[in-house]
Amino acid sequence: MFNIVVDRECGCFRRSGMSNNISVDSKDEALSKSLEMKDHMNEKFCGKHGFSVQEDGNNFVITMGAPVAQQSSGGCCGGGCGTH
Repeated sequence: MFNIVVDRECGCFRRSGMSNNISVDSKDEALSKSLEMKDHMNEKFCGKHGFSVQEDGNNFVITMGAPVAQQSSGGCCGGGCGTH
């Protein structure tokens, strides 16, 4: 049995109707579903947080971090550093 866990439920998650602590039979299904959830959360939620998936044993944990737009992009600060 593999589990999909959202480590911190933000307001958008609670309002979304999505489920937490989902159990599935296969690792592939858990990975696929957790990535689908992460993508939905990054695309449809308010943008105050960014979400990523980490594997931890039989768990796929969706963690909350910096907004997607503020996450590192190859070492550049994203502030127009003039390398274009």
